[in-house]
Amino acid sequence: MSEATAVTVFHPVDDSAAFGRWSQDLLASAQAAAGHVAGQLSAFPDAVLDCAVAVTFSDEIQLHGWLDSADRDDVLGDGRARGYSTCSGDLIFTDDGPLAAGVGLFRHDVAAGKEADFEAMEVRLAVAAAGMPGHEGTVLLPPDRHGDWISLVRFRTSAQLSEWLRSAERSEALSGLRSTLRREFASASNTTPFATTVRIEGGRTLMTPNWKSAMLVLLVLYPTVMLLSRFLGPVLADAGAEPWLGLWLSQIVSVAAMQWWLMPTASRPFRRWLDPVEGRGFRIGVAGAAAIIVLYAVTLTVFATVHELHFWDYVD
Repeated sequence: MSEATAVTVFHPVDDSAAFGRWSQDLLASAQAAAGHVAGQLSAFPDAVLDCAVAVTFSDEIQLHGWLDSADRDDVLGDGRARGYSTCSGDLIFTDDGPLAAGVGLFRHDVAAGKEADFEAMEVRLAVAAAGMPGHEGTVLLPPDRHGDWISLVRFRTSAQLSEWLRSAERSEALSGLRSTLRREFASASNTTPFATTVRIEGGRTLMTPNWKSAMLVLLVLYPTVMLLSRFLGPVLADAGAEPWLGLWLSQIVSVAAMQWWLMPTASRPFRRWLDPVEGRGFRIGVAGAAAIIVLYAVTLTVFATVHELHFWDYVD
C-alpha cells in the first residue's frame, strides 16, 4: 500500500502564531502513532489560503487509526476550546491523488529563491478560485521531504472543479506561476475504479484512452462472470431464484466486487500504462496491451481446460 496523507483544514484564525504553536500538539500526537512518516503546518501568508495541518502515514490503515484515535480527539477538543475548529472533513490523498471528489492536487517544484513569488502566485490563484461556484478553499503545503510544494483546491463537486480548471479566470491567474518553477507543474493522477486515470497537465484534463480501460475491464470481467456463474449461480438456483432474478443478483455481486476490490487491484500493476501522460508512448502502450493479451490467453486456457469451472456442466 502507498503512503497516505490527511489534511485537516481549520476555520480562519486571528492569531496565526498561536495557532502554529498549538498545531505542534496535533503534529506530536500523529508522530507518536504507529506508521507516522511526516507532518507539517500549511503555509498561509494571506487569509485567502486555509490554515491546515497535514500528516503522512505509511498506509491508509494506520492513517485512519490515528484519525479515529482518542488522543487526536483530545487534541482537537483542546483546539476547539482555543477557537480552532475544523471547517471540513479531513482531505485524504495518496500517491494516486485525492480520494475525494471535487479536490484538485498539484505538485510544484519551486525554483530556488522564488519561494516568495510562488506564494504570491498561489494567493492570486486562490483569490480567482474563490470567485468560482462551489469553491470551498485552497490549501498550500510547504515543501515535503521530496522537495515539492503541494496545493489543494476544494470544490463542492467534481463538475465545479472541472469548470475551474477550464476557466479563463484560472488561465489568467496562472500567468507568472510558471516563472517561479523549475519544471511544469502537474497534478497527481487519480484512477477511477473502472480503469480510467485522470490527470491535469498544464491546465488540460487528460484521461486514459478508452481502449486501454476497456481491455483491462474485460480482463477482470470475464473471470468474474465465469466464477460467479459456476459458484454463485447454482446457490441462487437452489434457493429458488428464477434465472432472471439470479442473474440480476449475480451482477450486483459482480459490480460491487469490481468497484471496490477487483478493478483497483488489477489496475495497480498497470498504473503507468493507464496514465495518460506516462503511458502515452508507443512502446509502453504496446507492452501493456501485449501483457493483457497474454493474461487473456491464460484465463481462456484455464476456463477451457479445468472441468470444475465449467458452469454449464452443473446446470440441472
